[in-house]
Amino acid sequence: MKLRINILKPLHTLPVCLAVCLLLQQTGLNAQDAQDSAGVNAQIPAPAKAKPVKNTFQSVWIIDNQTVLVPIKGTFEMDIMHRFGTVKNGYDDLWGFFAPSNIRLGVAYAPINKLYLGAGITKNKMLWDGSAKYSIITQTKGKYPVSVTYYGNMAYDTRKDPDKSIFKYNTERISFFNQLIIARKITSKLSVQVAPSVSHQNSVNGYYTKNDSTGKAIFKKMKFDHFAVAVAGRYKLTNVTSLMINYDQPITKHATNNPDPNLAFGFEFNSSGHSFQLFVGNYSFLNPQQNNLYNLNSPFASNDLSKTHPDRYPDNPSTPKDESVKVRGGRFLIGFNITRLWNW
Repeated sequence: MKLRINILKPLHTLPVCLAVCLLLQQTGLNAQDAQDSAGVNAQIPAPAKAKPVKNTFQSVWIIDNQTVLVPIKGTFEMDIMHRFGTVKNGYDDLWGFFAPSNIRLGVAYAPINKLYLGAGITKNKMLWDGSAKYSIITQTKGKYPVSVTYYGNMAYDTRKDPDKSIFKYNTERISFFNQLIIARKITSKLSVQVAPSVSHQNSVNGYYTKNDSTGKAIFKKMKFDHFAVAVAGRYKLTNVTSLMINYDQPITKHATNNPDPNLAFGFEFNSSGHSFQLFVGNYSFLNPQQNNLYNLNSPFASNDLSKTHPDRYPDNPSTPKDESVKVRGGRFLIGFNITRLWNW
């Protein structure tokens, strides 16, 4: 009887062995790569989240304008603002110190973060005002190159007028102001801002140039809306002392009574809860829409072709030019702002 002997040929099983070895080797490499990757990731810290810039300005005021700053939730503010008379009379009224002055008392509070609500009263015209300020964006590295804040103000003239010689309707007592403040902290010492604005008055003076059976035509001395732009900057001299400068330029041209620009500069002294600003400038009304609409203290000599400016030179008949269109410049006044903050 013959025996059948089966002999296994190694060449048939070699591919299977190689495949198993390669698979085990690849699995080991993948596991090692995962461990190496986890180690590398553990060694590299996550990038720090960029934080908003702080203290672009240290006060909510920069002379006569609001800054981009909105205090944190729970902040209560009290303001005392004072403007002396102009220096034009020299020693006669001690360069404005003994001249009629203007004063504003104000308060403000931040009920939530980014929102600031305020109210105040001004001596001139017994003007009550209410304001709202909201931080839209804050300068953040890699995200926002500037800070942007909205500021709005509504004022009500409470002067007594029993015979209605000033106001025919109570709505004529109301004025409005809207401003967008755009600021950037350039260095740890230098901050700048630009702030376009629009002021609105509910009534303007005028007269009929035509009033007959063919129709009516009214000459308005001023427009209801007035556009302007303010540019301001602050440079820190020390940790508590800064140099300030501010310029307000009217843009709207009215038929008469065009307001003058404002140039102001001075110093700011700060502590943790106080801000004291001392400066010279041209604005005296202590309310943004009143300043922008009615300022007649010109920093520069200029011409008023409408001849309605009260500070013009008298005409000199001996000269061929009409001197009465020239407006005197240099009508500066001294002022100060005191701000006190509390946090709860």
